[in-house]
Amino acid sequence: MTSGDLQARDLPLDAHLHTDQSPDSSTPIDIHAAQAVERGIAEIAITDHVDFDPRDPAYEYTRFEDRERVVRDAAERWGRHGLTIHFGVELTYNRQWEDDLRDHLRRYRYDYTIGSVHDWPESPYTRERVASWVADHPISEVLAPYYDEVVAAARSGLFDTIGHLDVVRRYLHPHLTTSDLEAHPELKEAALRAIVESGAALEVNSSGLRHPGEETYPSAATVARFRELGGERVVTGSDGHRAEHFAYRLDEAYRHLAAAGFEELTFGRDRARSTSGRRRFRLPT
Repeated sequence: MTSGDLQARDLPLDAHLHTDQSPDSSTPIDIHAAQAVERGIAEIAITDHVDFDPRDPAYEYTRFEDRERVVRDAAERWGRHGLTIHFGVELTYNRQWEDDLRDHLRRYRYDYTIGSVHDWPESPYTRERVASWVADHPISEVLAPYYDEVVAAARSGLFDTIGHLDVVRRYLHPHLTTSDLEAHPELKEAALRAIVESGAALEVNSSGLRHPGEETYPSAATVARFRELGGERVVTGSDGHRAEHFAYRLDEAYRHLAAAGFEELTFGRDRARSTSGRRRFRLPT
């Protein structure tokens, strides 16, 4: 089966895509745009990385003005083909750099903002530390640094969306499996409640389907729990960094949302520094 067989078609939105304006992607924006038109993905958001720790790859990798120009120019070109392209950003959240992040969002306007917790230099999830961290701690302590940071990201109120919840699974593989982590749903409860209370959307990110365990970030069960806790806002994205990752199994993320009882996606928020405000997309039937 080719990757193209697994790339979704006829969906309203893929809200998480990276281009060669991110240090971990070499894909020109026109590649994503052409696939969107060919596959019937009505709207896409380009969400290249911005980091604030000088040790991180996306720290000052590109200037805001350059990223905005690339996306706005592409939006004009591809708008003639019926495609809407949004200028978004994926911001790495770390409490140590929250003031810098907040200042950045005061200065610059995006259509859409994702706040994501990634691995960080001092974290226990680096390749050098993760095996001993898992071996020396109970699972609640293994996961605590990640979920504590997600709680802080949600409570900061800075983001339209909290990105790829449970991506910590990727850092913990093969020391802990998806089944190990899903056996302890209580450990992410505080993070889910914080996202609900913040009013941010929960992203269901299909990139986890490309990694061991083959489950979205977060899982279908976690999406259902978010709904039970009163979560109202959700969005989907493939987190595509390469051409073959565009809309990869994104239809499965949509199905998780429908199964949990959601009827629409929420994209963006009504905030002073947003250029687009909040929009809603009906889930396909």
